[in-house]
Amino acid sequence: MTRMMKRIFTLLFLVLTLSSCDTWGNLPQPLPVWTPVPSQLPNIITATPIILTPGVIVLTPVTSTATNTETPSPVPTFTFTPFTPTETPVTPIQALTVTILGCNTSIDILHGMGEVTNAYVTVTNTGTTDLPNTCALLRAIDEDRDHPDKKVCVPNLPIQNQVTLKLTVDSAYNKDTIIQVDASSNDLLLLRVDRQSCTDISLFGGTPSDIGVVKPIQ
Repeated sequence: MTRMMKRIFTLLFLVLTLSSCDTWGNLPQPLPVWTPVPSQLPNIITATPIILTPGVIVLTPVTSTATNTETPSPVPTFTFTPFTPTETPVTPIQALTVTILGCNTSIDILHGMGEVTNAYVTVTNTGTTDLPNTCALLRAIDEDRDHPDKKVCVPNLPIQNQVTLKLTVDSAYNKDTIIQVDASSNDLLLLRVDRQSCTDISLFGGTPSDIGVVKPIQ
Protein backbone atom coordinates (compact mmCIF):
# COMPACT_ATOMS: atom_id res chain seq x y z
CA MET A 1 0.00 0.00 0.00
CA THR A 2 1.34 3.28 -0.99
CA ARG A 3 1.86 6.24 1.35
CA MET A 4 -0.91 8.26 -0.32
CA MET A 5 -3.49 5.59 0.26
CA LYS A 6 -2.50 5.33 3.92
CA ARG A 7 -3.19 8.99 4.40
CA ILE A 8 -6.63 8.67 2.81
CA PHE A 9 -7.63 5.79 5.06
CA THR A 10 -6.39 7.65 8.09
CA LEU A 11 -8.52 10.67 7.29
CA LEU A 12 -11.61 8.54 6.72
CA PHE A 13 -11.07 6.86 10.06
CA LEU A 14 -10.85 10.15 11.85
CA VAL A 15 -14.00 11.45 10.19
CA LEU A 16 -16.01 8.39 11.13
CA THR A 17 -14.73 8.45 14.69
CA LEU A 18 -15.56 12.12 15.26
CA SER A 19 -19.03 11.88 13.75
CA SER A 20 -19.99 9.10 16.15
CA CYS A 21 -19.14 11.21 19.31
CA ASP A 22 -21.60 13.69 21.09
CA THR A 23 -19.30 16.59 21.66
CA TRP A 24 -22.19 19.25 22.23
CA GLY A 25 -23.83 17.56 25.19
CA ASN A 26 -27.25 18.50 23.66
CA LEU A 27 -28.35 17.83 20.19
CA PRO A 28 -28.89 21.03 18.18
CA GLN A 29 -32.59 22.10 17.83
CA PRO A 30 -34.08 22.02 14.40
CA LEU A 31 -34.60 25.35 12.69
CA PRO A 32 -38.17 26.83 13.08
CA VAL A 33 -40.44 26.25 10.17
CA TRP A 34 -42.52 29.29 9.07
CA THR A 35 -46.26 28.64 9.13
CA PRO A 36 -48.50 31.06 7.21
CA VAL A 37 -51.11 33.01 9.30
CA PRO A 38 -54.65 32.00 8.41
CA SER A 39 -56.61 34.79 6.76
CA GLN A 40 -59.80 36.26 8.41
CA LEU A 41 -63.04 34.75 7.35
CA PRO A 42 -65.14 37.04 5.17
CA ASN A 43 -68.35 38.56 6.57
CA ILE A 44 -71.42 36.56 5.72
CA ILE A 45 -74.05 38.69 4.09
CA THR A 46 -77.56 37.37 4.69
CA ALA A 47 -80.89 38.48 3.33
CA THR A 48 -82.17 39.26 6.86
CA PRO A 49 -81.85 43.01 7.57
CA ILE A 50 -80.29 44.33 10.77
CA ILE A 51 -83.02 45.86 12.99
CA LEU A 52 -82.02 48.66 15.39
CA THR A 53 -84.20 49.15 18.47
CA PRO A 54 -85.57 52.70 18.44
CA GLY A 55 -84.68 54.81 21.43
CA VAL A 56 -84.65 58.39 22.65
CA ILE A 57 -81.41 60.29 22.30
CA VAL A 58 -81.02 62.97 24.97
CA LEU A 59 -78.44 65.66 24.38
CA THR A 60 -77.11 67.13 27.62
CA PRO A 61 -75.40 70.47 27.19
CA VAL A 62 -71.97 70.65 28.65
CA THR A 63 -71.44 73.67 30.90
CA SER A 64 -67.91 74.90 31.08
CA THR A 65 -67.11 76.53 34.40
CA ALA A 66 -64.05 78.73 34.36
CA THR A 67 -62.27 79.24 37.63
CA ASN A 68 -60.76 82.69 38.01
CA THR A 69 -58.26 82.94 40.81
CA GLU A 70 -57.76 86.69 40.38
CA THR A 71 -59.72 89.12 42.52
CA PRO A 72 -61.98 91.21 40.23
CA SER A 73 -61.43 94.94 40.30
CA PRO A 74 -64.28 96.97 41.75
CA VAL A 75 -66.55 98.38 39.08
CA PRO A 76 -67.32 102.09 39.55
CA THR A 77 -70.97 102.89 40.05
CA PHE A 78 -72.28 105.89 38.17
CA THR A 79 -75.27 107.68 39.57
CA PHE A 80 -77.26 109.71 37.07
CA THR A 81 -78.69 112.88 38.52
CA PRO A 82 -81.28 114.51 36.29
CA PHE A 83 -80.46 118.08 35.41
CA THR A 84 -82.98 120.60 36.64
CA PRO A 85 -82.60 123.99 34.99
CA THR A 86 -82.78 126.90 37.34
CA GLU A 87 -84.11 130.26 36.39
CA THR A 88 -81.44 132.93 36.64
CA PRO A 89 -82.77 136.45 36.97
CA VAL A 90 -81.75 138.55 34.02
CA THR A 91 -80.19 141.87 34.95
CA PRO A 92 -81.31 144.68 32.63
CA ILE A 93 -78.53 145.87 30.37
CA GLN A 94 -77.10 149.16 31.56
CA ALA A 95 -77.12 151.95 29.01
CA LEU A 96 -74.56 154.62 29.75
CA THR A 97 -73.14 157.44 27.71
CA VAL A 98 -70.11 159.65 28.37
CA THR A 99 -69.70 162.99 26.58
CA ILE A 100 -66.43 164.93 26.78
CA LEU A 101 -67.51 168.58 26.62
CA GLY A 102 -64.03 170.05 26.43
CA CYS A 103 -60.77 170.74 28.30
CA ASN A 104 -58.66 173.59 29.61
CA THR A 105 -55.34 173.98 31.40
CA SER A 106 -54.47 175.72 34.64
CA ILE A 107 -51.77 175.96 37.32
CA ASP A 108 -52.46 173.97 40.50
CA ILE A 109 -50.45 175.70 43.23
CA LEU A 110 -52.63 174.23 46.01
CA HIS A 111 -51.38 170.69 45.33
CA GLY A 112 -47.84 171.77 44.45
CA MET A 113 -48.24 170.93 40.75
CA GLY A 114 -47.48 172.98 37.69
CA GLU A 115 -49.74 172.82 34.67
CA VAL A 116 -52.75 170.54 34.95
CA THR A 117 -55.40 169.55 32.41
CA ASN A 118 -59.07 169.81 33.33
CA ALA A 119 -61.65 167.76 31.42
CA TYR A 120 -65.40 168.35 31.67
CA VAL A 121 -67.49 165.24 31.03
CA THR A 122 -71.21 164.47 31.20
CA VAL A 123 -72.27 160.95 32.33
CA THR A 124 -75.85 159.96 31.41
CA ASN A 125 -77.86 156.94 32.64
CA THR A 126 -80.21 155.87 29.82
CA GLY A 127 -80.78 152.35 31.21
CA THR A 128 -83.54 150.75 33.25
CA THR A 129 -81.90 150.67 36.71
CA ASP A 130 -80.20 153.21 38.92
CA LEU A 131 -76.40 153.26 39.02
CA PRO A 132 -75.04 153.46 42.58
CA ASN A 133 -71.61 154.93 43.21
CA THR A 134 -71.17 156.21 39.65
CA CYS A 135 -67.62 157.42 38.97
CA ALA A 136 -65.58 158.92 36.13
CA LEU A 137 -61.79 158.46 35.97
CA LEU A 138 -59.49 160.62 33.82
CA ARG A 139 -56.14 159.49 32.35
CA ALA A 140 -53.64 161.38 30.19
CA ILE A 141 -50.77 160.18 28.01
CA ASP A 142 -48.34 162.65 29.59
CA GLU A 143 -49.67 162.25 33.13
CA ASP A 144 -47.12 162.65 35.94
CA ARG A 145 -48.35 162.51 39.54
CA ASP A 146 -51.86 161.38 40.50
CA HIS A 147 -54.11 164.36 41.02
CA PRO A 148 -56.73 164.09 43.82
CA ASP A 149 -59.49 165.06 41.34
CA LYS A 150 -58.62 162.56 38.60
CA LYS A 151 -61.53 160.39 39.82
CA VAL A 152 -64.86 161.94 40.83
CA CYS A 153 -68.00 160.07 41.96
CA VAL A 154 -71.65 160.67 42.81
CA PRO A 155 -73.51 158.44 45.31
CA ASN A 156 -76.22 157.48 42.82
CA LEU A 157 -77.18 158.21 39.22
CA PRO A 158 -80.89 157.41 38.72
CA ILE A 159 -82.36 156.29 35.45
CA GLN A 160 -82.87 159.04 32.85
CA ASN A 161 -80.54 161.35 34.78
CA GLN A 162 -77.15 162.88 34.02
CA VAL A 163 -74.30 164.64 35.82
CA THR A 164 -71.42 166.83 34.60
CA LEU A 165 -68.07 166.30 36.35
CA LYS A 166 -64.73 168.15 36.34
CA LEU A 167 -61.73 165.80 36.23
CA THR A 168 -58.08 166.92 36.57
CA VAL A 169 -54.72 165.27 35.76
CA ASP A 170 -51.12 166.46 36.17
CA SER A 171 -49.93 167.00 32.58
CA ALA A 172 -46.88 168.37 30.76
CA TYR A 173 -46.62 172.13 30.20
CA ASN A 174 -47.83 173.54 26.91
CA LYS A 175 -48.30 170.17 25.23
CA ASP A 176 -51.35 168.59 23.59
CA THR A 177 -52.70 165.85 25.86
CA ILE A 178 -54.47 162.66 24.75
CA ILE A 179 -57.03 161.83 27.42
CA GLN A 180 -59.19 158.84 28.34
CA VAL A 181 -62.31 158.64 30.55
CA ASP A 182 -63.56 155.45 32.29
CA ALA A 183 -67.16 155.37 33.62
CA SER A 184 -68.01 152.79 36.30
CA SER A 185 -70.64 151.82 38.85
CA ASN A 186 -69.61 150.12 42.10
CA ASP A 187 -66.10 149.69 40.59
CA LEU A 188 -67.55 147.85 37.56
CA LEU A 189 -66.26 149.42 34.32
CA LEU A 190 -69.18 150.22 32.04
CA LEU A 191 -67.71 152.46 29.33
CA ARG A 192 -64.37 153.88 28.17
CA VAL A 193 -64.05 156.96 25.94
CA ASP A 194 -60.88 158.61 24.63
CA ARG A 195 -60.13 161.90 22.90
CA GLN A 196 -57.02 162.47 20.80
CA SER A 197 -57.23 166.22 21.13
CA CYS A 198 -59.52 167.79 23.71
CA THR A 199 -61.00 171.08 22.40
CA ASP A 200 -60.83 174.14 24.63
CA ILE A 201 -63.99 174.35 26.69
CA SER A 202 -64.20 178.11 26.10
CA LEU A 203 -65.25 177.40 22.51
CA PHE A 204 -68.44 175.75 23.80
CA GLY A 205 -69.71 178.51 26.05
CA GLY A 206 -67.14 178.27 28.81
CA THR A 207 -67.04 176.24 32.01
CA PRO A 208 -70.40 174.60 32.94
CA SER A 209 -72.11 176.06 36.00
CA ASP A 210 -73.81 172.84 37.17
CA ILE A 211 -70.69 170.77 38.02
CA GLY A 212 -71.60 167.76 40.21
CA VAL A 213 -75.38 168.33 39.99
CA VAL A 214 -77.49 165.24 39.19
CA LYS A 215 -80.48 166.27 37.07
CA PRO A 216 -82.89 164.77 34.58
CA ILE A 217 -81.84 164.42 30.97
CA GLN A 218 -82.58 167.64 29.10
